[in-house]
Amino acid sequence: MTQSRDFSLYGAVDLGARRAAAQRSQQAPSGGGPGGGSQDGQVIDVTDATFEAEVIQRSAAVPVIIDLWAEWCGPCKQLSPILEKLAGEANGAWVLAKVDVDANPQLSAALQVQSIPMVLVAIGGQLAPGFMGALPEPQLRQFIGQVMQAAERLGLSPGGGPPGAGQPGAEAGEDAMADDPGGLADPAFADAQRAMESGDLDGAADAFRRVLADTPDHPAAKLGLAQVELISRVNGYDHAQVRRAAAESPGDIDAQSRVADIDLAEGKAEDAFDRMLGVIRRTSGDDRNRARVHLISLFDVLPPRDPRVTKARATLSSLLF
Repeated sequence: MTQSRDFSLYGAVDLGARRAAAQRSQQAPSGGGPGGGSQDGQVIDVTDATFEAEVIQRSAAVPVIIDLWAEWCGPCKQLSPILEKLAGEANGAWVLAKVDVDANPQLSAALQVQSIPMVLVAIGGQLAPGFMGALPEPQLRQFIGQVMQAAERLGLSPGGGPPGAGQPGAEAGEDAMADDPGGLADPAFADAQRAMESGDLDGAADAFRRVLADTPDHPAAKLGLAQVELISRVNGYDHAQVRRAAAESPGDIDAQSRVADIDLAEGKAEDAFDRMLGVIRRTSGDDRNRARVHLISLFDVLPPRDPRVTKARATLSSLLF
């Protein structure tokens, strides 16, 4: 696994933190962690003793996303509830495994935990790097989309069943994992990862462009670049002013596009797509084409098989043809 510049193992254990973590585990055995856990198997708490069975063995049938957290970690309290929400939405297509690093120092060391929050992926019985830091919901959806694409290539069924004959990649699962489907562990993304963690969006964009220069159709790089470009645009907006301008000028393509950017960055993809589809309905000629181009650029921010993208594409086709 690629190490960051500030890599450190959890060699020095805080015994006070471990005692507190053990008490939390006893008080809430089925739902620990920021935001709480679920009782239905979509979100599970994992320990040193249960990791092999609950994560590695389970990942032979369904992807397992591993959330490493601690009670004292502020960003963990931002990330974990979003992951739990998305796990609930997935309805068993993937499982969220939560690891309290204070309560499980041996597991934390074995996973080479560098800083938290930290997310890893177990898929097809193997571990793949994820990301560090608290990502916003749109980026999390993008990341999970990549995980599910990798799962599909391995022949894992969306409902969590075992690989079946005739499914894409079922006969070549080990080869597909060795080739790192989805680009989850591609070392070329290390620069982009570090830049995003430090808030250097320009640096992250440049890193993704370097990947695309070598592999123009790399799906993970295209998704990453689209996401970074969206965040860069939105960071430059006065949100209240943008929304006011759009409300006052429904025919202003730029104003409507900027509000759609904000909505998508806030995780409201359907609102963003519906806004731009409405503009396309109301316009013609160059204005309609500008709205169409912007909407298509927003599609790139989410995985191509995201159902919201599929629905919006279908509506766009009915409007244009």
